Amino acid sequence: MATVALDSFVAELDRLQADAVAALAVAADADAVERARVEFLGAKSGRLKAIQKLLGGLAGPDKPAGGRHFNEAKQAVAAALEAAQGRVAGAAATAEALDVTLPGEPVRLGHLHPITQTIRRVQEIMGRLGFESVDGPEVEDQWHNFDALAIGAEHPARDPLDNFYLAVAQGADPLLLRSQTSTVQIRVMERRKPPLRIVSLGRVYRPDTADATHYPMFHQVEGLFVEPGTTMAHLKSVLRLFASSFLGGDVHVRFRPSFFPFTEPSVEVDMEWGGRWIEMGGAGMVDPAVLAAVGYDPDEVSGFAFGLGVERIAARRYGVADIRDFYRNDVRFLEQF
Repeated sequence: MATVALDSFVAELDRLQADAVAALAVAADADAVERARVEFLGAKSGRLKAIQKLLGGLAGPDKPAGGRHFNEAKQAVAAALEAAQGRVAGAAATAEALDVTLPGEPVRLGHLHPITQTIRRVQEIMGRLGFESVDGPEVEDQWHNFDALAIGAEHPARDPLDNFYLAVAQGADPLLLRSQTSTVQIRVMERRKPPLRIVSLGRVYRPDTADATHYPMFHQVEGLFVEPGTTMAHLKSVLRLFASSFLGGDVHVRFRPSFFPFTEPSVEVDMEWGGRWIEMGGAGMVDPAVLAAVGYDPDEVSGFAFGLGVERIAARRYGVADIRDFYRNDVRFLEQF
């Protein structure tokens, strides 16, 4: 069995627990509660059972902690199940005492926004590939947003017309709304040593004019993989596995040469889906200067990074032609998802 990192194992448990508690909280009747029970606690194909199999892949010193986290998650899900069963049983008893012949009013139930659904789906897929989901602040300093990413002082990406700079006290270091989630990768690398396998999803901000393919606030998914011997072949394999899982079927991935300050070599990533090639984002091998900026030895480790637009992924997945539709708050549009 492949070795499983404790952080990834715990993150997978936390995700399962959150999904189970949320599903049981909205279960409207006994059938819905039972479906949730089978999905999360089923003895043969439940998600908790699948995660339990990963315990054997933990390193020996990590197994006690992994077992403890597993038991805590199992108890939390079982408690949520018991509460849901009691709630629907009580509701059923109350309903029997009501006069069901009286006229009623329909209740419209809400659901997750398609962007939120996409983010959670991406987290789930990347989690299965061993990537830990992380996030960071949306208000950033210039070191994390530019300097540590090898974006020099004269680089056009720093232009005030291309960023949302914030007013600060005189003499204080300038702050801005982050223009990319690569800032999270820098913050994680500053705190941790390799090997690293992380994915960050969150809002980013650029003063673009809103049109069918651009919006001043959007979401990015950034992946980072750092350990000795990492190559472009690993990058392409991960992206193909992700694309096949998210879009379904045998999705092909191709690279086109490009340039980004923080990767060398850099590529644009295209994915073939539905008989045509679609540009999905950028990627490349982490520039040695970026590794050195966070205290890594570029002679000892290498890594790859990729960035994909969540709105672009969601639009392709759901057949949406204009990403502005995601933010118009039109219930007629949103209820389709």
